[in-house]
Amino acid sequence: MAYVKDLWTKTVRHPDGRKEKAKSARYGKGKRWLAVWLDPNGKECSQAFARKADAENKARAMSTDVARGDYIDPRAGTILFGDLAARWLDSRIVDPATKIRYEYVHRLHVSPAFAKRQVKSIKPSQVQTWISDLSSRFETSTVQTAFLVFQGVMSLAVADEAIKRSPAKSPIVQVPKRVSEEIIAWSDQRVLGMIDAHPQLFRLLPIIGATCGLRQGELFGLALEDIDFDEGLLRVRRQIKRLGRLFVFALPKNDKERVVPLPDWAAAAVRAHVASFPPLTCTLPWEKTNGTPRTHNLLFRWTDDRYIRSRTYSELVWKPALAKVGVIPAPDKDDRNRKHYATTRKEGLHQLRHYYASVMLAGGVSVKELAEYLGHADPGFTLRVYAHMMPGSHDRARKAIDDRLFHPRAAATS
Repeated sequence: MAYVKDLWTKTVRHPDGRKEKAKSARYGKGKRWLAVWLDPNGKECSQAFARKADAENKARAMSTDVARGDYIDPRAGTILFGDLAARWLDSRIVDPATKIRYEYVHRLHVSPAFAKRQVKSIKPSQVQTWISDLSSRFETSTVQTAFLVFQGVMSLAVADEAIKRSPAKSPIVQVPKRVSEEIIAWSDQRVLGMIDAHPQLFRLLPIIGATCGLRQGELFGLALEDIDFDEGLLRVRRQIKRLGRLFVFALPKNDKERVVPLPDWAAAAVRAHVASFPPLTCTLPWEKTNGTPRTHNLLFRWTDDRYIRSRTYSELVWKPALAKVGVIPAPDKDDRNRKHYATTRKEGLHQLRHYYASVMLAGGVSVKELAEYLGHADPGFTLRVYAHMMPGSHDRARKAIDDRLFHPRAAATS
């Protein structure tokens, strides 16, 4: 049952039984019309409106929602976005590094805009304005992650029946898409130059990167026991991953170990490296900062006889090598006499992985095999990234058409 009540008037019953409308004590104060309905539990609910038509529409809509089973308590939407976001972040079942990134992005980019807002008050147009502002100041990947967090929180609001529809799913809300650029593999000369530009202690690192295609964290976590000299194989079993300020051993990306062929040249380089620099016995927790400790004999170490940290290696070894080979300019110095290198993502250690892929495809290795060697979860991803590196694709295409159309016609007219 739903009805509308006039709050500015009251019914007065006279002694003779006559009824008459009279002004109530709140006449002219506040909103006049009260929409009244019963929720699914039979409890009376209400909301005041200035216009009678609005109150009638609200009472009718609430009654219809109850009948359809679509009822949402209007008071539920008053929960603050920040409170719901804390619940969403706590409920995520993801690897620790991903959770840290979600919390970081929420703190810097989502919370300042929405934390103190009631979830029911957030409009699609406001979401799009927020996305546009982020896009003008940050890279696409940051905007996408921020929106993923926002969308997750609003989906939880819908699931908990705080709101009916998520503003994140409105058709006017558009998130920028990452524009993929065609990867250009380094030349043999540049790769060899980068190897030679590395100090002897670190020279094996780019050798393994270029000949086995490992990711950076996998290189840092590579141990002597992962090398099978007899079979000519390298087993990728772990990576060194940063979780906040701490480091852990963890499974490779996609939580999948793999086996990669070890070329003879790389195997000889491993033997020479181990003879000069014995493996580092290193113990780190597994997967989580409070995980079970594991010990491995790491092939690579820093000058302080600890495992290599990515930022330290990048600033003190990799970037100076780039400058020495001429890939990037010589560094500038800041006010504190610290070197600053001008680099982009196109000059990172990942370039050795791209080089490896180009060499494999040029040598006739199939996309499926290459996906396994690179540790990609889907060969389709490998194909999308590296299809342009497959040799002779244009020649094969021309020959296929010539064989099917040109030669038969030539034979028929001769």
